Amino acid sequence: MKIHGSVCALVTPFGSNGALDMAAFGRLLDFQIAGGTQAVVIAGSTGEAHMLENDEYERLLAFAVERVAGRIPVVAGTGEAGTAKTVALTRRARALGADVALVVAPYYVRPTQEGLRRHFLEVAEQGGLPVLLYNVPSRTGCDLLPETTSTLRDHPAIVGIKEARGDAERIRQSAELVRPDFVYLSGDDASAGEAMLAGAAGTISVVANLVPKAFRALCDAAAAGDRAATARNHAALDPLVQALNCAPNPIAVKAGLPDLGLGTAVPRLPLVELEQGPAREQLRKALATLASLADAA
Repeated sequence: MKIHGSVCALVTPFGSNGALDMAAFGRLLDFQIAGGTQAVVIAGSTGEAHMLENDEYERLLAFAVERVAGRIPVVAGTGEAGTAKTVALTRRARALGADVALVVAPYYVRPTQEGLRRHFLEVAEQGGLPVLLYNVPSRTGCDLLPETTSTLRDHPAIVGIKEARGDAERIRQSAELVRPDFVYLSGDDASAGEAMLAGAAGTISVVANLVPKAFRALCDAAAAGDRAATARNHAALDPLVQALNCAPNPIAVKAGLPDLGLGTAVPRLPLVELEQGPAREQLRKALATLASLADAA
């Protein structure tokens, strides 16, 4: 199954008591589908995967699969620091009905390129799901290089890469990896339009949690090769994208949920809620501006 267009890396809503808020999660899923989101990622880094208990992970994924009901692909975050754990979680995601596994490069342990190659091949061979590689060096401490990815794409179960490096050179290198059976997806909202104009099939987005229609419009314009429309949509979204940079993800994006009726702003420790102040006001202003632009349209 190919993943393309506007893909939302969903947050995981928690109640004020810290428990999963499944009602809010249902509203968030409905909001995404109504807004034109073309796939959802469950329990990625934006979904605070490392703060979830095993039974919570299973509840979220099973709920999403049932709620989405085949209308769009459901991508499960299954990456762990160890290969055997990643394989086991990928198998579990398959059993719960996920369509694709998003497998982040092993974090903290800092494997070599050969270690990364063998890790991803093992998951592809043993996990039972199509695999999207996920490279995000700012979080993992290692960088899956394009030359390593070029060897991994030969495996039939490895269907693409989410590349979160948004610099021009990495965008160019990633676009060169594209072929009919292997997609490049941007993992950086700030450079999403640029990446898609260069050849990315879509973007796995954080900001889409709050503005799925606006982000879908950006992706549609870029997919059509319309540079002028892409620039206009990027300019409209940019204040919100910049506002979300005020704190480590997903602190800021969760701060936008209450005003939309999509849950509380509460993350789980060691993350803490975004304080009231200039950053939160900037976020509210950016959301209000986008809402007024949507109303005018």
